[in-house]
Amino acid sequence: MMNYDIIFFDIDDTLFDFTKAEQVAFNKVFDQYHLFNSLKLYKKSYQEISKGLWRDLENGKMNLDELGSERFRRLFLKHELELDAVVFNEDYLGFLGEQTHLVQGAEKVISDLSHKRLAIITNGYTDVQTARINNSPLEGIFEHIIISESTGFQKPHTGIFDYAFDKLQIKDKSTVLMVGDSLTSDIQGGNNYGIDTCWFNPKYKENNTSLKPTYEISKLESLLEIIE
Repeated sequence: MMNYDIIFFDIDDTLFDFTKAEQVAFNKVFDQYHLFNSLKLYKKSYQEISKGLWRDLENGKMNLDELGSERFRRLFLKHELELDAVVFNEDYLGFLGEQTHLVQGAEKVISDLSHKRLAIITNGYTDVQTARINNSPLEGIFEHIIISESTGFQKPHTGIFDYAFDKLQIKDKSTVLMVGDSLTSDIQGGNNYGIDTCWFNPKYKENNTSLKPTYEISKLESLLEIIE
């Protein structure tokens, strides 16, 4: 057991249920455009396209602005829909910002750790991520909310961790723990920066990478045993 004073949390699929948020926002925006008939088909294509683009983003091949409209541009092209991808993406992000579904145990864990210094390091859109936190029970709890769009760096880039350490004025890396669900973003980012990492893996995914998290948990509550 280590004595961590500062805990960095990822947001999506770590504290917030992004799968649910995405599903609700996706349904709402397609409903708004009266495109509910082939929704299942669109959703499958969208997830494949989006996954590839987020990978490109992590690898620095694309920026967030491009990603937003590009995913819908490719989707509309594939299904021969004549819609403005930029406007559609803005509407989608508006609905996404309204979604505040928390992962099971998130509220309790954050409450139990409120005596520690807690911060967010997340990839994503500043307006969307800020709205989701501010409209949730986790509002006002984090010392800093560090979002890739505002910093110009995506996890796993060390730049976003430099930014976080500067903001929180951290001198000792051994007092920090990074908690997240993504091996290629959260764990690689933390490993690259030389801080301990905790992989939140509720679906018991196999780790087929060379990345080694310091800890692995399947329930958020298990974090309390590591930290306390």
